[in-house]
Amino acid sequence: MEQGPFPEVHRIVADADLDGLCAAAILQRALPRTEVVFAHPALVRSGHLDDVIDRGTVIVDLPFHPACGWYVDHHLTNRPDEDAAAAFEAAGGRLDWAAEPSAARVAHNLVAPFSDLQHLAKLMPFVDAIDSGGIEREVFLADGPLVRLARCLGTSQAEFMHHVLGLLVSGADERALVEDPEVATRLAAAAQDRQAAFEAVHARTTVVDRLAICRMEGLPQRASGYLVTAHVGADADACCVIHGHVDGAVERDDRPPLSASFYANSFYEGRRRVDLSRLATLLDETGGGHANACGCRIQAIDATGAAEDRPVEAEDVERNLAQWLALWATLPELA
Repeated sequence: MEQGPFPEVHRIVADADLDGLCAAAILQRALPRTEVVFAHPALVRSGHLDDVIDRGTVIVDLPFHPACGWYVDHHLTNRPDEDAAAAFEAAGGRLDWAAEPSAARVAHNLVAPFSDLQHLAKLMPFVDAIDSGGIEREVFLADGPLVRLARCLGTSQAEFMHHVLGLLVSGADERALVEDPEVATRLAAAAQDRQAAFEAVHARTTVVDRLAICRMEGLPQRASGYLVTAHVGADADACCVIHGHVDGAVERDDRPPLSASFYANSFYEGRRRVDLSRLATLLDETGGGHANACGCRIQAIDATGAAEDRPVEAEDVERNLAQWLALWATLPELA
């Protein structure tokens, strides 16, 4: 396998979702001696990975960090501005940002000329679709193996993610991946857990001004934007999902802090199309993502939306929601 014209790196730091996992596998195919660290955006933005990221690090599918040596991503709000990009490249960094449906697709386009990636031919379109809001409602509701696999990932599942990573790097295709005994066991459990998540979404979702609000805070289950919008159907143009715990912390995989995720209702063609990242960045300067899928942390604010210097409390969820709903009502339609 030819070594492509890539920077000399010893570490890959990737998002702990299906897109980040596949992107990391593609990069590790080209750079087999690199270690992989799975993380999430808040860990990068909060500085918890400052000791991990250096010039020998490639960051993929996560927020930009100027200390890395190579940056690969596709999120609009993560893209460094012209000054930051120029300073990064002047210091020897390599920037590969592209408006692709997934970070894995960006990595694939870079690596494919130098490494055989044919085993990912069927997996890549699914990764593109699920990461960019392009998955069809029927495919999601059918809950096939890849849909379930996407639910089995996260920083709390690092050991399993490294197992899947090893399979992908070694050349496993979609069929070999889902038939692997450990993967198959996880997928079977995910199928059983889905009913509990559906029930929680049904009980905890309300629609306000065509924004579906799903309150999952304090629960062990997580609800994806796909799950919520599949539940509400044409009654909402987008959704806001609250997860986490009042006493949570960004470095605790088992008890994350209160956060919100915003997703467009990709199952409803007649939806009002707006830039949801404006909601994610309204109160949290470290929030962001895509115009149709993004997130942020719940902020400690007063009733007017002004920041307060104190720990986040349960009532802040209501205060944050009030600010988001006020902005949601005024967001202009995208051209």
